[in-house]
Amino acid sequence: MEIVENTLESSIDEVLARPLFCFLGTTAPTGEPRVSPLWFLWEDEYVWILGDTVGKSYTGRIEARPESAVAVVDAEPTSGRVHHVGMRGRAELVALDADRVRRLLGNYLGDDPDQWDPRFVDLDPERWSFVRFSPETVVARDQSFAPSLADE
Repeated sequence: MEIVENTLESSIDEVLARPLFCFLGTTAPTGEPRVSPLWFLWEDEYVWILGDTVGKSYTGRIEARPESAVAVVDAEPTSGRVHHVGMRGRAELVALDADRVRRLLGNYLGDDPDQWDPRFVDLDPERWSFVRFSPETVVARDQSFAPSLADE
């Protein structure tokens, strides 16, 4: 993984540990770009995304054309914080790992699976897989600004 630019004061790992959405960019078979906002886990220098293979097209696009991009933006207009991490690389579908699923979903739903929305409990491995995105290049930028919106 080559870090092309990094102007963040905090580490890239710290930004990617926040419970944010990533935007997965893929290419349709006809060549048009597509973007999917998804939950993710940054671990072992991979972006891990739950891939729904039923009724979602991004998993099929990855199988057809693994070249992809991921963007993560943490924006807080009242504080002026804007942290951006953009990555280009390749994605592939791999089998679920129960411990990793729990870590990913725990970032968004809390530590107690008994409290989770039932849609996220006991994911069927016939339907779900992991999208494992391997970044080849990374650009991380602090694009923060002096806020003009007051905290409410």
